Amino acid sequence: MGAVGAAVPVGGTAAVGDRAAPRGPYAGPMADDARILLLGKPGCHLCDDAREVIVKVAGELGVTWEERDITASEEDTRLYWDQIPVTFVDGVQHDFWRVDERRLRAALTA
Repeated sequence: MGAVGAAVPVGGTAAVGDRAAPRGPYAGPMADDARILLLGKPGCHLCDDAREVIVKVAGELGVTWEERDITASEEDTRLYWDQIPVTFVDGVQHDFWRVDERRLRAALTA
């Protein structure tokens, strides 16, 4: 179906290597005012990189965001362990492994 970061219909999957990555709405709760959700874990250097991009873009656009540690939820750990960091925009999975600044900005201004 799609490459890393490709748009996938809600409930669809995106092929990543030899496995299908879950795509679609985030199953867990999000803060009411957060447009961006970053799922990561402590000690994850890719999560640190993703956070930097999100802080920059969210700050420039004036949108709210939140970060969750996937190790605090068994379901998040099961679904997203091999994809972190995972980024959701408006509750729909947007990217994983890397956050592209232009794609994030486009998703937030569309």
